[in-house]
Amino acid sequence: MLKIGVIGAGAAGYFAAIHASSSKSEVTILEKTSKSLAKVKVSGGGRCNVTHAAFEVAQLIKNYPRGEKFLKKTFRHFSVGDTVNWFESRGIKLKREADGRMFPVSDDSESIIQALTKEANLKRVNIRYNFAIDTIKYEKNQFTVFAKDKSETFDKLIICTGGSPKISGFNFIQGLGHHVSEPIPSLFTFNTPQESIRELMGISVPDAYIKLEGTKLAYQGPLLITHWGLSGPAVLKLSAFGAPWLYDKKYTAKAHIRWNTNWSEYDLQSHLGKFRTEHPKKKIISNPLLGLPGRLWEHLVEKAEIEPSVLWHEISKKNLNKLIQNLFCYIVSIEGKTTFKEEFVTAGGVTLEDVNPDTLESRLYPGLFFAGEVLDIDGITGGFNFQSAWSTGYLAGINSIKSLNNV
Repeated sequence: MLKIGVIGAGAAGYFAAIHASSSKSEVTILEKTSKSLAKVKVSGGGRCNVTHAAFEVAQLIKNYPRGEKFLKKTFRHFSVGDTVNWFESRGIKLKREADGRMFPVSDDSESIIQALTKEANLKRVNIRYNFAIDTIKYEKNQFTVFAKDKSETFDKLIICTGGSPKISGFNFIQGLGHHVSEPIPSLFTFNTPQESIRELMGISVPDAYIKLEGTKLAYQGPLLITHWGLSGPAVLKLSAFGAPWLYDKKYTAKAHIRWNTNWSEYDLQSHLGKFRTEHPKKKIISNPLLGLPGRLWEHLVEKAEIEPSVLWHEISKKNLNKLIQNLFCYIVSIEGKTTFKEEFVTAGGVTLEDVNPDTLESRLYPGLFFAGEVLDIDGITGGFNFQSAWSTGYLAGINSIKSLNNV
């Protein structure tokens, strides 16, 4: 019987193990901690953002700052529709939210965990906890995995250890001769400790545009002001695409915010000019315009150095231009970052040149496979990292037993 080892009991690890299991294979998951599927449990605030309703591969791959070309091939074998079908065929109905994210109808990550663990049990997948890998040796077409005081030997090996904040987390992979890109943070919020905008914590706008000064890096979407700075989908997505640049800048930069993506400077001048003509005796600070939250409007007025008592017919051209500037291009200084909730994501990992995107097999060792965030692949927030975990896990799993099934 073919012995297959899977390192890592996360989403990719479970999916790989399930699909590697057959009547002619014995599959064992090795997990360094005492828990499995920990990231699945906390994802989406405990609801589990299973995937994203980007059913066309061309649309789906645009959401991966790193690994887009690689995943274009991988997703042809197992994509969003396959994920939905897999879970729903096991009684887990998924629902699509307005922004495209997909969750179990139960709104409980436990239903996803139960589906995976039930399937793994049906397939007789073994799991060994507290098995922290030190080294892997390849001899006589077999892989021997060594932990502190134990070892296991397998005919095929699938590595699904996820991302690591330090390159030392990839030591046992580098020991095999595989190349690893330096891990750096992705998906994080921006700290703005010197900015008064933090006093508006809790305020959000539905469709902001945020750009990193001096670059073409920009994103749009909901933006949230927090007690430490800026968050929300627009910021998280920008952090993912701008991860290498921000890392090089030591997370010190300036961001330009347009509080509504659709505004142009001309539109703002026209709208404010019209309101000024029609309501000359209204106080500027007391009458929020453009659908902005009242506290945000007051802040932008104060930043334009407009006194609280000033009426619309009294505003100077200089102050009006400052107000328009704050609405169209509000500048904040970024000084540092904060990990987004429990959803730690890194850019970096096993370089994709070393791996076949159609099989997830190593180009250095036959019978060695990789899946999930251990690869130099990462997606933006919204279910994309889980989708790459399901897809790569599936491919690695089925290809680890390909010769057995005569595929």
